[in-house]
Amino acid sequence: MNVREMMPPELVKLELQGRTKDEVMEELASLVKGAGLLEDLGGYMEALRDREAQGSTGVGMGIAIPHGKCRQVIRPFVAFGRSPGGVDWDSLDGEMAHLVFMIGVPEEGAVNEHLKILQALSRRLMDDQARGALMGASSPREVLGILGE
Repeated sequence: MNVREMMPPELVKLELQGRTKDEVMEELASLVKGAGLLEDLGGYMEALRDREAQGSTGVGMGIAIPHGKCRQVIRPFVAFGRSPGGVDWDSLDGEMAHLVFMIGVPEEGAVNEHLKILQALSRRLMDDQARGALMGASSPREVLGILGE
C-alpha cells in the first residue's frame, strides 16, 4: 500500500487554520473536494463525524487519523494537515494532535482498504524521526518524500 500514490501534493496543508477537530476535518475535506475526489462534502463530513462519535481517531504521539468510508468518495485518498499549535482531538494519551492524516475510501468495493491505509500510515508514523521530519517539512513535496521513505 503506497500512501504517496493516494496523496497528491494539493492534499497537503502545512498550516492548518482550524482550532477544533471538526474545523480541521472540514478544512482538509474541502481540499479533497477541490481536488475532485469527493462528490459531496456534506456526506463525507457526516461519515467522519459518525466515525468520531464511535471513538476518537486521535491515536496519540501528536497524530490524528480521521477516516470515512462513504459513497461520496470517488477514489481512495489520504490528505495531510499540520497544526503547529495543535488541536484537541481527545487523543488516548491526552496530547494535542499536530499531524492529521485524513483517509477516505469509497463505500463499495473497499471492504478493508481503509484498514490497509491505516496500517501503512501507522507503520511509518511509529518512527520518531519521521514524525519530527513531518513537523519540520517546508513543502508538500518534502512531506511526500518523508512518507515515501
